[in-house]
Amino acid sequence: MFPVYLRPKAHRLSSRTIPCAALFAPAVPRGISVTTSFTTPQEIYGERSTITGRQFRFGFDDMSKLTEPTTHLSPVPVAEGGLFGDFFTTGRCSGFHKTALMDGRGRRVFEMARRACDAGVYPFQLPLEGRSGPWVQAEGRRYLMLSSYDYLGLIGDERVNRAAVEAISQYGTGTGGVRMLTGTIDIHHEMERELAAFKGTQEVVGFSSGYLANLAVLSALLSPLDRVVMDALAHRSLVDACRLAGVPVRRFAHNDCDSLRKELATDPPAGRTLIVADGVFSMDGDICPLPDLVAVKKEFGCYLLIDEAHSFGVLGAGGRGTDEHFGVAPTDVDIWTGSLAKAIPSNGGFLALSQELAIYLQHAAAPFIFSAALCPSAVAAVRESINILRNEPERVACLREGSNYLRNGLRDLGYNVGMSQTAVIPVIFGDEAVTTLFAGRLRDMGVLAIPVIFPAVAQGVARLRLCVTAAHSKADLDFALDAFRKLKDWVPVVPK
Repeated sequence: MFPVYLRPKAHRLSSRTIPCAALFAPAVPRGISVTTSFTTPQEIYGERSTITGRQFRFGFDDMSKLTEPTTHLSPVPVAEGGLFGDFFTTGRCSGFHKTALMDGRGRRVFEMARRACDAGVYPFQLPLEGRSGPWVQAEGRRYLMLSSYDYLGLIGDERVNRAAVEAISQYGTGTGGVRMLTGTIDIHHEMERELAAFKGTQEVVGFSSGYLANLAVLSALLSPLDRVVMDALAHRSLVDACRLAGVPVRRFAHNDCDSLRKELATDPPAGRTLIVADGVFSMDGDICPLPDLVAVKKEFGCYLLIDEAHSFGVLGAGGRGTDEHFGVAPTDVDIWTGSLAKAIPSNGGFLALSQELAIYLQHAAAPFIFSAALCPSAVAAVRESINILRNEPERVACLREGSNYLRNGLRDLGYNVGMSQTAVIPVIFGDEAVTTLFAGRLRDMGVLAIPVIFPAVAQGVARLRLCVTAAHSKADLDFALDAFRKLKDWVPVVPK
């Protein structure tokens, strides 16, 4: 039996009606008043509630290893601005004039943060007091974590921890250099060989993050004489990489190959054309139409890059990614990029590609030459995680089962989960204030679900982004669905 203590928070959300319009002024039209009332956790669950952690399990997490609650409580909760001290109460914000270091773009950030803190629902940067997992501890409370990328439930796995500790004992905490110079150690090469074998490509080149991997490959390969035709919902790191390369970018309608063909046919000719898409789209949880993208690539004589950040370890029977999911040969894609900090519980990113491209990037990609090498413990964690995934592919099936269960449950309750097909499940509200207030109510009920607002998504499509992991049990997901069920009739009151 796993106890969950739902202690009331001391902040003002417990008994007060808060105008949504006071949270994010740009999100609510002038003249519209949007309000909601809040109830305390005791009114919802009683003073103490329990769930069962082992009956009906989908997952692999060992609940006994979750640390006990601490007695330390921050005097000012993060939701009320505890991270920022008295910054927002002393009027120290910049005037955002044209000669200030921050221009007018900063105004929205500071107004959003200040209003969210005033309302007691600032949703970001909550410091966890132990490892992440299906249940986490923060500010002296336990929460069901529904926004972690730990898709395979491997954070805290003793085998991964042991491999990381042993690597520190042998190699130390860092490598003392960049990969190009003195920062490469033997297990870097072993990790890259193992990743290449798992992904089915000739080579893999590792980087310190998935973001850097995307910057590396596009800036090293492309120039203003080329062009990129990118899915409209591709990850921000790919957009930034194109800006760094100076390559012209055209966007095609999301997952629409007819739109892609139109862009390819009507754009002016270029030296080389690269089609870019995500395997699983990070904000919507849907999957790219890889067989169609490969067909278009061949039809127009283009190259193809697929970002596997949210699909590596998630799609396919063995977790090898989008190619395994569709039965496409991995060599039909010219460049695979991916993260080692999501399904793989470490740090870093990778490029999976031909040997020729790998050798070139080892000598031409700026992040490989000028950024610190991935530390030994992270490398060892990657290697052990790949070994576990190879030997325990049932983790992927477990993740898929849990994702389907939560997604179907939310749909049955009437929530808009968009186009989700995977462990990433958006709950779309549209309005930023309503989304953030809803996240605050879930947090009071013991569920951490982080809101995603502009500029991470377009204005008007704000959402909660839920992430299921293989460590979530059926009881965990029922706990979440129960919270959503109790809130399903909560609607903003909009006077006519």
